[in-house]
Amino acid sequence: MDPVQLLDAVERFIRGEMTADELAYFQQLRQSNPEIDQLVVEHTLFLQSLHDLGDRKQFKSGLADIHRQLEQSGDIVPVAAPKAKIVDMFRKYKRVLAAAAAIAGVIALATSGLVAYFTPKGSISEIAQLKKEINAVKISQKQTQNEIKGIKSNATATPIRKGKFGGTGFLIDPKGYLVTSAHVIANADSVYVVNQKGEYFKTTVLVSNDNTDVAILKIEDPQFESLKNLPYGFRKAGADLGEPIFTLGFPRSEIVYNEGYLSAKTGYNGDTIAYQIAISANPGNSGGPIFNDQGEVIGVLSGKQTTAEGVVFSSRAINIYRAIQEIDDKTAVRELKLPASSAVRNLNRVQKVKKMESCIFNVMSY
Repeated sequence: MDPVQLLDAVERFIRGEMTADELAYFQQLRQSNPEIDQLVVEHTLFLQSLHDLGDRKQFKSGLADIHRQLEQSGDIVPVAAPKAKIVDMFRKYKRVLAAAAAIAGVIALATSGLVAYFTPKGSISEIAQLKKEINAVKISQKQTQNEIKGIKSNATATPIRKGKFGGTGFLIDPKGYLVTSAHVIANADSVYVVNQKGEYFKTTVLVSNDNTDVAILKIEDPQFESLKNLPYGFRKAGADLGEPIFTLGFPRSEIVYNEGYLSAKTGYNGDTIAYQIAISANPGNSGGPIFNDQGEVIGVLSGKQTTAEGVVFSSRAINIYRAIQEIDDKTAVRELKLPASSAVRNLNRVQKVKKMESCIFNVMSY
Protein backbone atom coordinates (compact mmCIF):
# COMPACT_ATOMS: atom_id res chain seq x y z
CA MET A 1 0.00 0.00 0.00
CA ASP A 2 1.64 3.23 -1.17
CA PRO A 3 1.21 6.58 0.69
CA VAL A 4 -1.62 7.73 -1.58
CA GLN A 5 -3.56 4.50 -1.06
CA LEU A 6 -2.90 4.66 2.66
CA LEU A 7 -4.17 8.25 2.89
CA ASP A 8 -7.24 7.30 0.84
CA ALA A 9 -7.94 4.40 3.23
CA VAL A 10 -7.63 6.77 6.20
CA GLU A 11 -10.11 9.22 4.67
CA ARG A 12 -12.56 6.44 3.86
CA PHE A 13 -12.27 5.27 7.46
CA ILE A 14 -12.91 8.78 8.80
CA ARG A 15 -15.91 9.25 6.50
CA GLY A 16 -17.34 5.85 7.49
CA GLU A 17 -17.25 4.49 3.92
CA MET A 18 -15.49 1.17 4.66
CA THR A 19 -17.23 -2.20 4.48
CA ALA A 20 -17.47 -4.29 7.63
CA ASP A 21 -14.50 -6.47 6.58
CA GLU A 22 -12.38 -3.46 5.62
CA LEU A 23 -13.23 -1.74 8.88
CA ALA A 24 -12.29 -4.77 10.96
CA TYR A 25 -8.97 -5.13 9.12
CA PHE A 26 -8.19 -1.43 9.40
CA GLN A 27 -8.98 -1.35 13.14
CA GLN A 28 -6.63 -4.30 13.64
CA LEU A 29 -3.98 -2.49 11.58
CA ARG A 30 -4.32 0.60 13.81
CA GLN A 31 -3.90 -1.47 16.95
CA SER A 32 -0.80 -3.23 15.63
CA ASN A 33 0.82 -0.17 14.01
CA PRO A 34 1.00 3.00 16.22
CA GLU A 35 2.21 5.11 13.30
CA ILE A 36 -0.88 4.37 11.22
CA ASP A 37 -3.00 5.08 14.30
CA GLN A 38 -1.19 8.42 14.68
CA LEU A 39 -1.79 9.16 10.99
CA VAL A 40 -5.54 8.62 11.50
CA VAL A 41 -5.55 11.04 14.44
CA GLU A 42 -3.50 13.67 12.62
CA HIS A 43 -5.57 13.50 9.46
CA THR A 44 -8.84 13.58 11.38
CA LEU A 45 -7.77 16.73 13.19
CA PHE A 46 -6.48 18.26 9.96
CA LEU A 47 -9.80 17.69 8.22
CA GLN A 48 -11.54 19.13 11.25
CA SER A 49 -9.21 22.15 11.09
CA LEU A 50 -10.14 22.67 7.44
CA HIS A 51 -13.79 22.40 8.37
CA ASP A 52 -13.32 24.88 11.20
CA LEU A 53 -11.46 27.26 8.90
CA GLY A 54 -14.38 27.17 6.50
CA ASP A 55 -16.77 27.81 9.38
CA ARG A 56 -14.68 30.77 10.56
CA LYS A 57 -14.59 32.31 7.09
CA GLN A 58 -18.33 31.84 6.76
CA PHE A 59 -18.83 33.36 10.23
CA LYS A 60 -16.67 36.37 9.37
CA SER A 61 -18.56 36.81 6.12
CA GLY A 62 -21.81 36.71 8.06
CA LEU A 63 -20.53 39.31 10.52
CA ALA A 64 -19.56 41.58 7.64
CA ASP A 65 -23.03 41.24 6.12
CA ILE A 66 -24.70 42.03 9.44
CA HIS A 67 -22.41 45.02 9.91
CA ARG A 68 -23.33 46.41 6.50
CA GLN A 69 -27.04 45.89 7.19
CA LEU A 70 -26.76 47.71 10.53
CA GLU A 71 -24.94 50.59 8.87
CA GLN A 72 -27.54 50.82 6.12
CA SER A 73 -30.43 50.77 8.60
CA GLY A 74 -28.77 53.49 10.69
CA ASP A 75 -28.57 51.33 13.81
CA ILE A 76 -24.84 51.91 13.99
CA VAL A 77 -22.71 54.82 12.89
CA PRO A 78 -19.32 54.11 11.33
CA VAL A 79 -16.52 55.32 13.59
CA ALA A 80 -12.92 55.71 12.61
CA ALA A 81 -10.91 52.90 14.09
CA PRO A 82 -8.22 55.02 15.78
CA LYS A 83 -10.82 57.05 17.69
CA ALA A 84 -12.82 54.09 18.91
CA LYS A 85 -12.42 53.03 22.51
CA ILE A 86 -12.19 49.45 23.56
CA VAL A 87 -15.04 49.85 26.04
CA ASP A 88 -17.34 51.38 23.43
CA MET A 89 -16.55 48.66 20.94
CA PHE A 90 -17.25 45.98 23.52
CA ARG A 91 -20.62 47.55 24.35
CA LYS A 92 -21.62 47.85 20.70
CA TYR A 93 -20.54 44.37 19.70
CA LYS A 94 -20.88 42.42 22.91
CA ARG A 95 -23.60 40.20 21.46
CA VAL A 96 -21.51 39.41 18.41
CA LEU A 97 -18.45 38.73 20.58
CA ALA A 98 -20.51 36.49 22.83
CA ALA A 99 -21.68 34.48 19.81
CA ALA A 100 -18.10 34.20 18.52
CA ALA A 101 -16.87 33.06 21.93
CA ALA A 102 -19.58 30.43 22.08
CA ILE A 103 -18.64 29.09 18.63
CA ALA A 104 -14.95 29.04 19.58
CA GLY A 105 -15.81 27.08 22.71
CA VAL A 106 -17.77 24.51 20.69
CA ILE A 107 -14.85 24.12 18.23
CA ALA A 108 -12.39 23.63 21.11
CA LEU A 109 -14.61 21.01 22.73
CA ALA A 110 -15.09 19.21 19.40
CA THR A 111 -11.34 19.14 18.75
CA SER A 112 -10.64 17.80 22.24
CA GLY A 113 -13.32 15.16 21.75
CA LEU A 114 -11.77 14.02 18.48
CA VAL A 115 -8.35 13.70 20.09
CA ALA A 116 -9.81 11.70 22.98
CA TYR A 117 -11.78 9.45 20.63
CA PHE A 118 -9.07 8.62 18.07
CA THR A 119 -6.06 8.47 20.39
CA PRO A 120 -5.38 5.42 22.61
CA LYS A 121 -6.16 6.04 26.28
CA GLY A 122 -3.57 6.90 28.89
CA SER A 123 -1.22 8.95 26.70
CA ILE A 124 -1.54 12.68 27.55
CA SER A 125 2.00 13.41 26.36
CA GLU A 126 1.22 11.85 22.96
CA ILE A 127 -1.89 14.01 22.62
CA ALA A 128 0.17 17.12 23.32
CA GLN A 129 2.72 16.03 20.76
CA LEU A 130 0.01 15.38 18.16
CA LYS A 131 -1.42 18.86 18.67
CA LYS A 132 1.98 20.35 17.85
CA GLU A 133 2.28 18.31 14.66
CA ILE A 134 -1.18 19.02 13.18
CA ASN A 135 -0.35 22.19 11.24
CA ALA A 136 -0.40 20.77 7.70
CA VAL A 137 -1.17 17.70 5.58
CA LYS A 138 2.25 16.19 5.18
CA ILE A 139 3.53 12.69 5.59
CA SER A 140 7.27 12.80 5.81
CA GLN A 141 9.39 10.33 3.88
CA LYS A 142 10.45 8.61 7.08
CA GLN A 143 6.86 8.18 8.23
CA THR A 144 5.84 6.82 4.83
CA GLN A 145 8.65 4.26 4.84
CA ASN A 146 7.78 3.14 8.35
CA GLU A 147 4.09 2.81 7.47
CA ILE A 148 4.88 0.70 4.44
CA LYS A 149 7.23 -1.48 6.51
CA GLY A 150 4.52 -1.87 9.12
CA ILE A 151 2.01 -3.02 6.54
CA LYS A 152 4.49 -5.42 4.95
CA SER A 153 5.33 -6.92 8.34
CA ASN A 154 1.72 -8.11 8.65
CA ALA A 155 1.78 -9.88 5.32
CA THR A 156 3.78 -12.68 3.77
CA ALA A 157 6.84 -11.45 1.86
CA THR A 158 6.50 -11.98 -1.89
CA PRO A 159 9.52 -12.11 -4.21
CA ILE A 160 9.60 -9.17 -6.61
CA ARG A 161 11.06 -11.16 -9.50
CA LYS A 162 10.22 -14.39 -11.21
CA GLY A 163 12.11 -17.48 -10.03
CA LYS A 164 14.94 -18.69 -12.21
CA PHE A 165 13.57 -22.24 -12.00
CA GLY A 166 10.20 -23.66 -11.00
CA GLY A 167 8.94 -27.06 -10.00
CA THR A 168 6.51 -28.82 -7.70
CA GLY A 169 6.66 -29.88 -4.06
CA PHE A 170 4.29 -31.67 -1.72
CA LEU A 171 3.88 -31.94 2.03
CA ILE A 172 5.26 -34.97 3.83
CA ASP A 173 4.28 -33.62 7.24
CA PRO A 174 1.45 -31.19 8.21
CA LYS A 175 3.90 -28.85 10.02
CA GLY A 176 5.32 -27.57 6.73
CA TYR A 177 7.90 -30.15 5.62
CA LEU A 178 7.92 -30.72 1.85
CA VAL A 179 9.63 -32.90 -0.71
CA THR A 180 10.72 -31.77 -4.16
CA SER A 181 13.39 -32.78 -6.66
CA ALA A 182 16.97 -31.86 -5.81
CA HIS A 183 17.56 -30.43 -9.29
CA VAL A 184 14.66 -27.96 -8.80
CA ILE A 185 16.47 -26.17 -5.96
CA ALA A 186 20.06 -26.74 -7.13
CA ASN A 187 22.33 -23.65 -6.74
CA ALA A 188 19.42 -21.56 -5.41
CA ASP A 189 20.09 -18.62 -3.06
CA SER A 190 16.55 -18.82 -1.72
CA VAL A 191 13.53 -21.05 -2.24
CA TYR A 192 9.87 -20.06 -1.97
CA VAL A 193 6.78 -22.23 -2.26
CA VAL A 194 3.38 -21.04 -3.44
CA ASN A 195 0.08 -22.69 -2.58
CA GLN A 196 -3.00 -22.81 -4.83
CA LYS A 197 -4.26 -19.56 -3.23
CA GLY A 198 -1.19 -17.71 -4.51
CA GLU A 199 0.36 -17.27 -1.04
CA TYR A 200 4.19 -17.27 -0.90
CA PHE A 201 6.14 -18.92 1.92
CA LYS A 202 9.88 -18.78 2.55
CA THR A 203 11.58 -22.14 3.04
CA THR A 204 14.90 -23.56 4.15
CA VAL A 205 16.55 -26.57 2.52
CA LEU A 206 17.13 -29.31 5.09
CA VAL A 207 18.72 -31.84 2.77
CA SER A 208 19.29 -32.30 -0.95
CA ASN A 209 20.52 -35.56 -2.50
CA ASP A 210 21.60 -35.32 -6.14
CA ASN A 211 21.96 -39.08 -6.43
CA THR A 212 18.30 -39.83 -5.62
CA ASP A 213 17.13 -36.39 -6.84
CA VAL A 214 15.20 -35.82 -3.62
CA ALA A 215 15.24 -32.68 -1.43
CA ILE A 216 13.39 -31.86 1.78
CA LEU A 217 12.30 -28.30 2.55
CA LYS A 218 10.84 -26.70 5.66
CA ILE A 219 8.46 -23.74 5.48
CA GLU A 220 9.85 -21.02 7.77
CA ASP A 221 7.05 -18.48 7.67
CA PRO A 222 4.78 -17.34 10.55
CA GLN A 223 1.88 -16.93 8.11
CA PHE A 224 1.83 -20.65 7.29
CA GLU A 225 -0.90 -22.59 9.08
CA SER A 226 -0.17 -26.24 9.78
CA LEU A 227 -2.62 -28.83 8.53
CA LYS A 228 -4.26 -31.30 10.88
CA ASN A 229 -3.18 -34.29 8.81
CA LEU A 230 -2.25 -35.40 5.29
CA PRO A 231 -4.88 -37.12 3.14
CA TYR A 232 -2.39 -39.46 1.47
CA GLY A 233 0.05 -42.07 2.75
CA PHE A 234 3.55 -43.18 1.71
CA ARG A 235 4.40 -46.60 0.33
CA LYS A 236 7.86 -48.00 1.09
CA ALA A 237 7.33 -51.22 -0.88
CA GLY A 238 7.78 -51.34 -4.64
CA ALA A 239 4.98 -50.67 -7.13
CA ASP A 240 3.66 -53.13 -9.70
CA LEU A 241 4.26 -53.00 -13.43
CA GLY A 242 1.27 -51.51 -15.23
CA GLU A 243 -0.14 -50.05 -12.00
CA PRO A 244 -2.35 -46.96 -12.65
CA ILE A 245 -0.79 -43.74 -11.36
CA PHE A 246 -1.53 -40.02 -11.35
CA THR A 247 0.28 -36.84 -10.42
CA LEU A 248 -0.45 -33.23 -9.47
CA GLY A 249 1.98 -30.45 -10.32
CA PHE A 250 2.68 -26.95 -11.59
CA PRO A 251 3.86 -27.04 -15.20
CA ARG A 252 2.09 -23.65 -15.32
CA SER A 253 0.66 -21.19 -12.79
CA GLU A 254 -2.27 -23.41 -11.81
CA ILE A 255 -2.24 -26.96 -10.51
CA VAL A 256 -2.48 -29.62 -13.25
CA TYR A 257 -3.60 -33.26 -13.06
CA ASN A 258 -2.05 -36.02 -15.19
CA GLU A 259 -2.49 -39.77 -15.16
CA GLY A 260 -0.67 -42.79 -16.59
CA TYR A 261 0.85 -46.09 -15.49
CA LEU A 262 4.09 -47.63 -14.23
CA SER A 263 5.95 -48.74 -17.37
CA ALA A 264 9.14 -50.14 -15.77
CA LYS A 265 10.29 -51.00 -12.26
CA THR A 266 13.68 -49.41 -12.88
CA GLY A 267 14.79 -46.03 -14.10
CA TYR A 268 17.24 -44.84 -16.73
CA ASN A 269 19.81 -47.54 -17.63
CA GLY A 270 18.28 -49.92 -15.07
CA ASP A 271 18.55 -47.52 -12.12
CA THR A 272 17.06 -49.45 -9.17
CA ILE A 273 16.26 -46.37 -7.07
CA ALA A 274 13.84 -45.05 -9.69
CA TYR A 275 10.82 -46.04 -11.80
CA GLN A 276 10.01 -45.41 -15.44
CA ILE A 277 6.47 -44.07 -15.80
CA ALA A 278 4.25 -43.40 -18.79
CA ILE A 279 2.73 -40.00 -18.04
CA SER A 280 2.55 -36.55 -19.57
CA ALA A 281 5.05 -34.26 -17.80
CA ASN A 282 6.78 -30.92 -18.29
CA PRO A 283 9.70 -29.27 -16.40
CA GLY A 284 7.34 -27.68 -13.86
CA ASN A 285 6.12 -31.15 -12.85
CA SER A 286 9.55 -32.03 -11.44
CA GLY A 287 9.29 -32.75 -7.73
CA GLY A 288 5.59 -33.62 -7.89
CA PRO A 289 4.14 -36.67 -6.13
CA ILE A 290 3.36 -39.89 -7.98
CA PHE A 291 0.22 -41.49 -6.48
CA ASN A 292 -1.12 -44.99 -6.98
CA ASP A 293 -4.85 -45.68 -7.19
CA GLN A 294 -5.05 -46.07 -3.40
CA GLY A 295 -3.88 -42.49 -2.82
CA GLU A 296 -0.39 -43.54 -1.69
CA VAL A 297 2.82 -41.76 -2.72
CA ILE A 298 4.99 -44.23 -4.58
CA GLY A 299 7.53 -41.76 -5.97
CA VAL A 300 8.71 -38.23 -6.76
CA LEU A 301 8.61 -37.17 -10.41
CA SER A 302 12.26 -36.69 -11.33
CA GLY A 303 12.86 -36.02 -15.00
CA LYS A 304 12.19 -36.70 -18.63
CA GLN A 305 14.50 -38.53 -21.02
CA THR A 306 15.10 -36.06 -23.84
CA THR A 307 16.11 -38.76 -26.33
CA ALA A 308 12.83 -40.65 -26.08
CA GLU A 309 9.35 -39.15 -26.35
CA GLY A 310 7.07 -39.82 -23.35
CA VAL A 311 9.75 -41.47 -21.19
CA VAL A 312 9.55 -40.03 -17.67
CA PHE A 313 11.30 -41.17 -14.49
CA SER A 314 10.36 -41.07 -10.84
CA SER A 315 12.51 -41.40 -7.73
CA ARG A 316 11.06 -44.09 -5.47
CA ALA A 317 9.19 -43.15 -2.27
CA ILE A 318 11.74 -45.11 -0.18
CA ASN A 319 14.22 -42.35 -1.07
CA ILE A 320 12.12 -39.87 0.94
CA TYR A 321 12.70 -41.95 4.06
CA ARG A 322 16.42 -42.14 3.28
CA ALA A 323 16.58 -38.36 2.82
CA ILE A 324 14.99 -37.85 6.24
CA GLN A 325 17.81 -39.82 7.81
CA GLU A 326 20.30 -37.47 6.12
CA ILE A 327 18.90 -34.37 7.83
CA ASP A 328 21.44 -32.89 10.25
CA ASP A 329 18.74 -31.39 12.49
CA LYS A 330 17.71 -34.32 14.71
CA THR A 331 14.77 -32.32 16.06
CA ALA A 332 13.34 -32.08 12.56
CA VAL A 333 13.83 -35.84 12.06
CA ARG A 334 11.89 -36.56 15.27
CA GLU A 335 9.08 -34.20 14.21
CA LEU A 336 8.59 -35.81 10.80
CA LYS A 337 5.79 -38.33 10.81
CA LEU A 338 4.97 -39.75 7.40
CA PRO A 339 1.53 -41.44 7.37
CA ALA A 340 1.70 -45.04 6.23
CA SER A 341 -1.95 -45.35 5.23
CA SER A 342 -4.06 -43.23 2.91
CA ALA A 343 -7.17 -41.50 4.26
CA VAL A 344 -8.64 -41.21 0.75
CA ARG A 345 -8.31 -44.87 -0.19
CA ASN A 346 -12.05 -45.41 -0.74
CA LEU A 347 -12.77 -42.14 -2.56
CA ASN A 348 -13.06 -41.77 -6.32
CA ARG A 349 -10.31 -40.03 -8.27
CA VAL A 350 -12.00 -36.59 -8.30
CA GLN A 351 -12.60 -36.67 -4.56
CA LYS A 352 -9.01 -37.80 -3.94
CA VAL A 353 -7.65 -34.85 -5.94
CA LYS A 354 -9.83 -32.34 -4.07
CA LYS A 355 -8.46 -33.61 -0.76
CA MET A 356 -4.85 -33.50 -2.00
CA GLU A 357 -4.72 -30.10 -3.76
CA SER A 358 -3.99 -28.05 -0.64
CA CYS A 359 -0.86 -30.15 0.00
CA ILE A 360 0.74 -29.47 -3.39
CA PHE A 361 2.95 -26.38 -3.86
CA ASN A 362 4.68 -24.58 -6.68
CA VAL A 363 8.42 -24.41 -5.85
CA MET A 364 10.28 -21.26 -6.99
CA SER A 365 14.08 -21.13 -6.84
CA TYR A 366 16.01 -17.81 -6.81
